[in-house]
This record gives sequence, structure tokens and C-alpha cells, in this order.
Amino acid sequence: MKALNDWLAAPAPDRFPYAAVVAAYREGGKHFVPAALLDLLDRARRASAAVPAGSGGDGGGAAREVLDRFLDTALDKYDGRYDYPTYTALSLLAPPSGAGPEETRRHRDRLVVHLLGDLARFERAALDGETALLPLLRPSPLLVGKRHRLALRVAAPALARLGLPGPVPGEDPERAARRLWETADASMTGRERQVLELSMLPVHVTHDEYLFLRVLQAFEATFTVLAADLRAAIEALDAGRGASAAERLRHAAAALTESAPLFSLLATMQAEAFRVFREFTEGASAIQSRSYKLVESLCRTPDAERLHSHAYRSVPEVRERVLAGQRTLDDAYADALARPRAGRGRLLPAAAAMEEFASALRRWRQTHYRLAVRMLGSRTGTGYTEGTPYLGEVRKIPVFDSVRHGAQEPEEATSAA
Repeated sequence: MKALNDWLAAPAPDRFPYAAVVAAYREGGKHFVPAALLDLLDRARRASAAVPAGSGGDGGGAAREVLDRFLDTALDKYDGRYDYPTYTALSLLAPPSGAGPEETRRHRDRLVVHLLGDLARFERAALDGETALLPLLRPSPLLVGKRHRLALRVAAPALARLGLPGPVPGEDPERAARRLWETADASMTGRERQVLELSMLPVHVTHDEYLFLRVLQAFEATFTVLAADLRAAIEALDAGRGASAAERLRHAAAALTESAPLFSLLATMQAEAFRVFREFTEGASAIQSRSYKLVESLCRTPDAERLHSHAYRSVPEVRERVLAGQRTLDDAYADALARPRAGRGRLLPAAAAMEEFASALRRWRQTHYRLAVRMLGSRTGTGYTEGTPYLGEVRKIPVFDSVRHGAQEPEEATSAA
């Protein structure tokens, strides 16, 4: 409180007392932040907006952007607009505006390494008694070891693409996890280190919420890449470059497949822990994921019933794009087939890549559903959603209309564990 009051006496975005504010939020969880602190942060938000651009160091640049996004996340419950994007601090973790597919992919790879490295650091510190953060329902050493192995499995492809050292075969999981954090820490810029810290504002003090948040953030980074790849594939098909479209779709399918072990990592979450902290996440649900809905709607135009359902009304900006006639991969492929002398044979690589991506997305949906059943059973979801029945119906939605040769994968083909 004192640090914030001192800052308010001479507000400058680049001197905001983040450490003190984050510590106060984590002491009891975002849901229980004292009203007096929230009022001060609201004052800070108004004070920051009043600072002339260019004053106070970096008042109009990166520092102001970070502060605005942090306060947007920190004051969501205070403002009565708490939802999935603010719970997961997605604005802080987003790729640079206007980034193309390759830049978005590199951002995703770096972010996944940083998120999972940070998770490994936290799990190890808690196990060793080196942190008092989120003390409720700490996991067993055996469970922590499993988490280390799974985090390394997800991070390995990203580490390889970034040219960073990956897991060593046969290495002790604890030692490997320590190396993962050291590698991640050494690779971070000052801005990346800052947003990594600011993006962890749990609602409660239950240990496993740390895991929950980092996995959700990693999934969101992956779907951001998928959206960029799908847009690039649409542009390639429209330009008559079927091979290039196929390459982008194969990249997208590979990214989605690589992310699958995140479900196994999430499945290590203790059911009791999940039941405790999810009580305070009411209003936030993955049904509000903009990146997932963007991916779905870039594949094919959603049916009218789904477009007018709560699922799309929860993401109004994506829904508006669809209603405005957003071009889809289905559209681009159908138009390519209709071109004179196009020839179905020349589009076979693109069609095969579309089927490959569709298969990967169906498996992802199926695994998501199975894990939700395991964690929730028949209980409703958060964000006022129907929970597992909703996910059960989502599995049946076609990925594409123009290429639908592959059958729905059987349930036994995937597993969350």
C-alpha cells in the first residue's frame, strides 16, 4: 500500500511498484484482494492514463502498454468484467501486433519454454520448501516428478527449434527440470521476464492453480499460432499456391499435436485442489477463448445455431468477424477447386493437409472432453457454461465441410493421462 501511495504522488509507468502489488495479490489470491488496495489500483489506472505521452521515462511506450494490460488483468473482478482472457492474462502474453506466422510461432515457442520452465521452478521450490506461495494442497514428490517429465516433453520441440539445449535421455527429472528453468531464464529478455511474473495472479492460494494457469496460457499460445497458420493457408490458396497452403496446415497440425501432452500435464492436477480454487473462477471459462473460436471459424463458417449460441456470444469480436463475412479455409478451397484448369489433383496436397489438421483438432477436442469428464464429472462448468455436455457436443462439430473424408476418431484413441 505504501509503495503504491508513493507512486501515486509521482506516477510514471516505468516506475510502477509491480513487485509489491503482485505480492499483495498472491498473499490471499485475486478473489480476496482488500478493497482498499483495489481502490488504490483504480486510482493508479486513472493516474497512468493522465500521464502525458513521453513523460516519466517510457510513459507513452512499452512501459505504459505493460501497465495498462496489467491493470486490466488485476482489476477485472473489481470492474465486474472478470473472464477467461483476464484470468489467464492473455493481453500480457500476446505476440507483437501484426506478427506474421513465423514471428508468431517463434513467440509461441519462447513463451512455452518460459511458461513451463517457470512451472518447473515453482514446483521444485515448493517441494524443497523454498517458497510460501500457494501453500494449500501441495502435491507429493512423486506427482511433482511426473509433472517435470511431462513439462519437459512439451518443451522439447520448442527448445529444439529455438536452438536451446533440451532434455538429456535418462537424466533425472528433477535435474532436467532445473536445467529447463535455467535455460528459460537465461533466454528471457527483461520484458519477457516481467510479463511472465505479472501473468501469474491466481484467484486462490491452492498450489495446483499455478499449474492450471500455465497450461492454459501455453494452450492459448498454441491456438494463436494455429490462427496465424490458417490465415496464411487461406491467403496461399487464394493466390493459387496450394503447396504453400499445405505446408502451413502441416505446421498447424504439428503444433496442435505437440501441445497434446499439455493435457497429460493438466491431468496431474489434484481433483480436490481443482474443486477448491474453481469456486472462485466463476465467470471465467475456456468457452470465452477467442483464439480457439478464431481457429474454428477460420476453418469453416459456424452453423447458425452455434454462431448465435452462448459459445460465440462470449467472443463478440470473433462473432462479428464471422457475421461480416470472414473468409474461411473452406471458402478458399472451394473457390480453388472451381477455378478453370485448377484440377483436383493439383489441390491434393492441400486437401490432405486439411484432413491432417482436422484429425489433429478432433483428437484435441476428444482429449479435452475426456479430461473434463475426469475432473468435472456431470458438474457444470465455470463461466455459467454447461460443462462436459457442451464439450461433448463440440466434439461433433465438423472441422471442414469441403474436406470431410476422415471419420471421427474413436474415444479410445486418445487419453488425457
